[in-house]
Amino acid sequence: MYYAIHIKPFRMGFKNKVAVVTGAGQGIGFEICRSLAEQGAKVVLNDLDPDLAKQAGVQINRESPDSCTVVAGDSSNQAVIEKMVETAVGNYDRLDIVVANAGITLFGDFLSYSPEAFNKVMQVNLSGSFFLAQAAARQMIRQGSGGSILFTSSATGHQAHKNLAAYGMSKAALEMLAKNLVIELSGYKINVNAVAPGATLTERTMLDADYNKNWSKTTPMGRPASVQDIAESVLFLVSEKARQITGQTLIIDGGWTSVSPPAD
Repeated sequence: MYYAIHIKPFRMGFKNKVAVVTGAGQGIGFEICRSLAEQGAKVVLNDLDPDLAKQAGVQINRESPDSCTVVAGDSSNQAVIEKMVETAVGNYDRLDIVVANAGITLFGDFLSYSPEAFNKVMQVNLSGSFFLAQAAARQMIRQGSGGSILFTSSATGHQAHKNLAAYGMSKAALEMLAKNLVIELSGYKINVNAVAPGATLTERTMLDADYNKNWSKTTPMGRPASVQDIAESVLFLVSEKARQITGQTLIIDGGWTSVSPPAD
């Protein structure tokens, strides 16, 4: 006798949850937004590029109607940060999840790296993430029902990578921020974590015709990550299923930081 086995897809359940995601016009951030909306969340999507943000919002609303509102602008600008939080509360009455995903990578040799490049990396990667988390935490505390904050770090915050001293430094700092906020925010039932992606196939990285081939050879699991790989991990960490996880960084790199060979 044969029995049919029906396996339901694993879903974290984000109905009635409201999220803000920065740097979400494409790539990892977009897939996080799209996945959250698909699973029932309302999302405020931010990107520096207004056209990219608008197109991303249209696509998400096409797939998951009335689920996405766009706030374009520099995610490290305090006025834009406040607008994102205000939009979430004004449109959807609350804020439950923040993914500080926006970041900038400016390659450069340490000996000739300019103060302008350094300050830009720190402003976007650190200041923007810090003050978005601050504004979101204040709102979550007012609501009294907790929430989740997540930072997008990088495998280069764990292993040195040529010409990325400032970038790697900024990403390692985000992981320390996640740890420190355990002390500050756990009493309000807000958990704070980070993900550290390794090589990932995005619109930007695929501009390099050899990126997939080179990182497939270099990554122990035989391929770079997809944006879905990263988004699925993010969704778990900001879901109700991960409420007891806080102050942690999940490295998603196919094993690269265990062996750390440089890509060609």
